[in-house]
Amino acid sequence: MAYNLYKLVKFDTALSKSAFEINMALSTKEQQQYSRHLLLPEVGFQGQEKLKNAKVLVIGVGGLGCPVLQYLTAAGVGTIGIIDDDIVEKSNLQRQVLFSYEDIGKPKVGIAVQRLKQLNPFVSFVSFEERLSNDNAVDLFRQFDIIVDGTDNFPSRYLVNDAAIISNRPVVFGSIHKFEGQVSVFNYKSGPTYRCLYPKAPKPKEVLNCAEIGVIGVLPGIIGSLQANEVIKMICDIGTVLSGKLLTFDALTLNQTLFSFKKNEFITIIELDQDYSFFCGIARIREITLVEFKESSDRYNLLDVREDNERLSSNIGGIHIPMDEIEGRISEIPTDKPLIVYCKSGGRSQMAIDILEGEGVQIELINLKNGIGM
Repeated sequence: MAYNLYKLVKFDTALSKSAFEINMALSTKEQQQYSRHLLLPEVGFQGQEKLKNAKVLVIGVGGLGCPVLQYLTAAGVGTIGIIDDDIVEKSNLQRQVLFSYEDIGKPKVGIAVQRLKQLNPFVSFVSFEERLSNDNAVDLFRQFDIIVDGTDNFPSRYLVNDAAIISNRPVVFGSIHKFEGQVSVFNYKSGPTYRCLYPKAPKPKEVLNCAEIGVIGVLPGIIGSLQANEVIKMICDIGTVLSGKLLTFDALTLNQTLFSFKKNEFITIIELDQDYSFFCGIARIREITLVEFKESSDRYNLLDVREDNERLSSNIGGIHIPMDEIEGRISEIPTDKPLIVYCKSGGRSQMAIDILEGEGVQIELINLKNGIGM
């Protein structure tokens, strides 16, 4: 069914003159593209104009970032910043639906912008093909109105939280783990923050990211869509924002639970932590890249701590002991050379080194940085 939106504005006496003037700020093509928004009294021309003028930064073009970017682009958020230093891998395609086989090996940010421009030509994109860090976070956040956290590790989440507090920006948080997801909004109108909910980071051995433990492919789509919804609500000033509330979602049962938490007035952030990895209990250990290892492979022994199916799929040699078996198989660890421990992305291998050190292994233990990525 077609609608004459000009007539809807002109003849509906419930709409003010200012609403009509806002209508004129949207081009005819924009009115056509956003017609379903314009028909909603809660959004309308005024809300769509707010979306057009908004600036949102999305951190990470992964499982969460992809649906967030797609729906914010479709909604007409005027300026969208994207920061990520990663490339597309084959394992991403199970859930990161912005990408295809032809994109493997290419930078995520560039491919994402290319796809999103095809979805909505009225949106401007600002690309940052780099990693979020202490050096760029605060200045970057100040360029945008709302920050969307699509990261998958605790050091990055605490960095995002603290930089948002310093720059006085709200953060739309999302996380996924196997079949469960979480959504919340932090620092909204100086409300509760991530540190109010999680004052201390879990120990490294307690939580693995989806690269190490797996995730059902549809879950980031669900959680990312909920994050985009919170962004739109804040921009349009509608509904109830998830500030001081944590929504949990179980994909296996479809159970949803809403927890409330309060602002901790004793937490004060005035500067960034010098080392968020150290704060999260991640030990400073020696690392070596795969390229560096290949240049002098005869100097090291190798330990693969992945699962059996991963080992069969691909490996770079060495002995194989799955991480959950290490404590019972310490006697099998070779001790004549420094030992490089490896996994898919470098997370489990760090944990394995922690276990080996705790068991008193005396040889030099080295983590394969970023794993073998297969």
